[in-house]
Amino acid sequence: MPKKKNKSFNKDLYFIKLAYEQAKINLGSTGINPSVGCIIEKNGTVISSGCTSVNGRPHAEYNALKSRNNFKGSNIYTTLEPCAHKGITPPCVNLILKKNIQKVFFSTDDTDTRTKKHTKEILKKNNIKYYNNIYKKYGLDFYSYYLNLNKKNYPLVDAKLAISKDYYTINKNSKFITNYHSRKRLHLLRSNYNLIISTSKSINMDNSLLNCRINGLENKSPDILIIDRNLKLKINLDIFRQKIKRKITILTTKKNNKIKLLKNKGANIIKFKSLNTLNDYQKLFKLLKQIGYSRILCEAGLLYTNFLIKNKLIKNIYLFKSKNLINKKGYNNGDISKIKKIKLVKKNIKVYLFGDCLYKVKLKNV
Repeated sequence: MPKKKNKSFNKDLYFIKLAYEQAKINLGSTGINPSVGCIIEKNGTVISSGCTSVNGRPHAEYNALKSRNNFKGSNIYTTLEPCAHKGITPPCVNLILKKNIQKVFFSTDDTDTRTKKHTKEILKKNNIKYYNNIYKKYGLDFYSYYLNLNKKNYPLVDAKLAISKDYYTINKNSKFITNYHSRKRLHLLRSNYNLIISTSKSINMDNSLLNCRINGLENKSPDILIIDRNLKLKINLDIFRQKIKRKITILTTKKNNKIKLLKNKGANIIKFKSLNTLNDYQKLFKLLKQIGYSRILCEAGLLYTNFLIKNKLIKNIYLFKSKNLINKKGYNNGDISKIKKIKLVKKNIKVYLFGDCLYKVKLKNV
């Protein structure tokens, strides 16, 4: 007997989801430009695909349409509204017209004033049908970092914490709280950011590398910003011995002979008068945006993480929770009450970590 057709199948949603899989490829590697995914479909078949290139250019649509395929009568699916402004390459909407694309589907409207409304007007003027807001809720979450850049003028800041079942963040007898599989998942998470913020206290304690130790993702290890107000960072740390290319920047309020030693280790130095208030950090994040960072992951102790939470600077927090109680072996170097109040939805992120759990929680009022 012939198989019955699945009436619930949504073709447009299916290809938009495929486009998001493309967008994930260079997420965290496109500078302040959004990471976009693009799928070209004709007669129900994908004939081309593309994603935004490393450092943000060329765009996904250009990469998908640059082949010699016959695109006439095909449909284009993109995660973000195609651009209408000229950069290193021509506007993507112009290329769509040139390639005789039949219909345009996109998930999220662009908030960049150079594109906002302009793309739709151009498509309408040229009698090309467009459909937007497909998979909208997912798109708004995926592009929260980019929308934040346009709205608040500073990057998305997320945080990560590893906790035991009884809510301790430090184990007296081990460097690690969670298991091997959680740590590997963390390495994958890091690859989606272009900067990690930590503190000299955290790095000195763990001799942290803060890189992506997964085959094929080593070069996606984010740059590092170390908050070191009083220049207490140890000189002979493993983080200075890595072979991968990544910038290490130290942010301090002091000036002494140690700066020269750190520079000799390859570190960049940024000096601030103060690093204690919300205003100080708003200035810092705006500076980081100007440098080219759009997605920041905070990996530090409770004291620093609590400061960012209190000042409503963290958008999402990733909690890696161990299946184990560590009782008297555990302690915290800060107040855990804010973390305990976070409601953890079971299987918030569906990934098998051999007993550990991973939760992504969106913090309010950020």
